[in-house]
Amino acid sequence: MPSAIAAGRPSPHARLVVPVLAFCGMVVAVMQTLVVPLLPHVPALTGASPGAAGWLVTITLLTGAVFTPVLGRVGDMYGKRRVLLASLGVLTLGSLLCAVSSDIGVLIAGRGLQGAALAVIPLGISIIRDELPAERVLPSIALMSSTLGIGAAIGLPVAAVVMENFDWHTMFWASAALGLLDLLLVLRIVPESPVRSPGRFDLLGTLGLTGCLVGLLLAITRGADWGWGSARTLGLLGASAAVGLLWGRYELRTRSPMVDLRVSARPAVLLTNVAALLIGFSFYANSLVTGQMVQEPTSTGYGIGASMVVSGLCLLPGGLAMVALSPVSARISAAYGPRSALALASVVMAAGYAVRFFTSHSLWMIVAGATVVSSGTAIAYSALPALVMRAVPVGETAAANGLNTLMRSVGQACCSAVVAAVLAHLTFTAGGRTAPTLHAYLLVFLIADATALAALAATLFLPSDRPRERGAQEGTVAVSASETAARESA
Repeated sequence: MPSAIAAGRPSPHARLVVPVLAFCGMVVAVMQTLVVPLLPHVPALTGASPGAAGWLVTITLLTGAVFTPVLGRVGDMYGKRRVLLASLGVLTLGSLLCAVSSDIGVLIAGRGLQGAALAVIPLGISIIRDELPAERVLPSIALMSSTLGIGAAIGLPVAAVVMENFDWHTMFWASAALGLLDLLLVLRIVPESPVRSPGRFDLLGTLGLTGCLVGLLLAITRGADWGWGSARTLGLLGASAAVGLLWGRYELRTRSPMVDLRVSARPAVLLTNVAALLIGFSFYANSLVTGQMVQEPTSTGYGIGASMVVSGLCLLPGGLAMVALSPVSARISAAYGPRSALALASVVMAAGYAVRFFTSHSLWMIVAGATVVSSGTAIAYSALPALVMRAVPVGETAAANGLNTLMRSVGQACCSAVVAAVLAHLTFTAGGRTAPTLHAYLLVFLIADATALAALAATLFLPSDRPRERGAQEGTVAVSASETAARESA
């Protein structure tokens, strides 16, 4: 049953649905990077060890990776708006926990709850597909998907300003207030989607997916501290692989799987998820190294000695570029197809890292290169959900986009591990302190550049953009009832 908005019937809040969902996505995305400027100060502020402080980022990554596909599936089955509200409630609760305590255990628990709210973005994309008329779908999902990058770019400078001028708890109080505002806006503006996916909730599949992801991401994010050849790291990787194989076998046999592996194995879906992982890796390198690089002292020979606030502001033009380019990228996808848009995005990101490789001594050229990378990311993040929605049934939109968002998160986790390893192993002594060499940063740019080109290669193997009817071009193509019935009975 189509919604009033999609059917063209007037609604007093119809024009506010997309801005509200995009604002929710941006708030959630900000949470992912909010503590990065705080991390070096956490041991002094809380009495925790540096290793424990690192969990403020690790736990957010873990809970986001686990809950994003799970809550996407729950939303498809029981109501996307309902699950969206629950996710925003969890975000608000996590922010309040961090705001009222300086205990590292409470902070880690709060950050875990904040990470679980990452499911807001794929849920918002799915609501947009269900609720909006065809001609508005692509521009709206482009904006919604881009909030993941926009929020990351905005979160760093905002957090840096708070750290330098206010008590550090202030940013968590502000997060709680924004989460509450999101809840009220969704209750008032966003309608419940009438689209449902039949079946029973796959509890065993959820537990298997959780075990596989936790083992994999723990090994990736903590491997540098534990040692890549340590028994703990190798044991987690081995256990994750074993659980993943058992989970995959079970999912193929159950009638209502958490992840429909038959759909996920289609080239159009599989290669899109591979590209998402590579794009996530390439994008995150930009966020990780820009601030650190410009803060390096001038004694290193390449550093600029910028303040924490200035280093954060270096990413702000990229965030603004992502806002400006989201409608442009939607037009590219509509005119030439999302495959062509993703290929263009990969080329732009690779070009941005080429700029960064050759101009790493100038602050303005660093900002320019970082902005070019962000511009490519904006085009990629709008094309990815459009590619996913062309290839999956309407009733699986939130789950499929949740899996795609998960792949971006896995790419970011891999990037974090690689960047940490490179910067830790290529060092020298400058001004009485140990710092990464310039070649370490240049190597990161080369790796990120190669990853963007690998995303281009994956994109070129996607099924070509063929002329379709208008509804399909706008990303609203549905799977026929007979195909859906055949898949459910398989």
